[in-house]
Amino acid sequence: MSPPHPIQYQGSKRNLAPIILRYLPKDIDYLIEPFAGSAAISIAAAEHQLAKNYWINDLNKPLSELLQLIVESPNDIASFYEQIWNAQHHNSFEHYYKVREDFNHTKDPRLFLYLLARCVKGSVRYNSEGLFNQSPDKRRCGTRPKTMRTNIFGVSSLLKGKVKFSSDDYKDVLAKSQKTDLIYMDPPYQGVCGDKDCRYLSGIDHNDFLTALEELNSRGIRYIVSYDGRRGDKTFGATLPAFLDLTHIELDAGRSSQATLLGRDEITHESLYLSRNLIEKLSKKSTESNRHFRIQQLMLLEPHT
Repeated sequence: MSPPHPIQYQGSKRNLAPIILRYLPKDIDYLIEPFAGSAAISIAAAEHQLAKNYWINDLNKPLSELLQLIVESPNDIASFYEQIWNAQHHNSFEHYYKVREDFNHTKDPRLFLYLLARCVKGSVRYNSEGLFNQSPDKRRCGTRPKTMRTNIFGVSSLLKGKVKFSSDDYKDVLAKSQKTDLIYMDPPYQGVCGDKDCRYLSGIDHNDFLTALEELNSRGIRYIVSYDGRRGDKTFGATLPAFLDLTHIELDAGRSSQATLLGRDEITHESLYLSRNLIEKLSKKSTESNRHFRIQQLMLLEPHT
């Protein structure tokens, strides 16, 4: 069975999570997500008991607070969602826009859950003022309350008592990591957004990010980065530089919906980078258990050169 996921979030690594989990070692103290989004990797890892503890961070504070409510107060958030969802049937579009207005005014994370469930394709969009401005999906009314409640309680049962939440700058989170941790990073992609994009509440500076990865290397911290990729012959963003000494793997992310709309049959490949310290750890563990570790065996595709 698939892990429960209350939050619909375009760009979530939910579908790729089973592949990414193959690269996690077995001795993680904290699995840290500095760019958590829907926290798909933490949820999937918790289902397989791959870490003792979890740290879910996202600079988008209402999103981080929503995840905390889901884990720590599942009945309250499920009941609130049901109330809002049931109130939409008289005029669902008018209701949606009213909830969106209230959310932009109050930043109430409980309202955010309904917007994420009801907006077009779970695709978050912000205007230049940082206000949520995505439209409602005209083909559906969002996740039904019964299903939402099941997903919420499923996530809570996996993570309650094992996770801490924050909405800090990612560099502050990285600075507090330890060698016994594993950091999974899914930052705003350089190939699609630059420093600011409507899909993210806030972008990141690419050079600052490279400096942060270099610092993690110097401290011996294990990490994985999902970052950019390609669709068909089109590449998004430059490959992370060789001086970081990362293992680069391409993951088949499936057929591109955007290309399909344009009549093209193109597959999206997302880049996954494994730190040197992580590769060394995986290799050592494999040797200790008398199994020959070959990173190529875990690849779905050959590395992009």
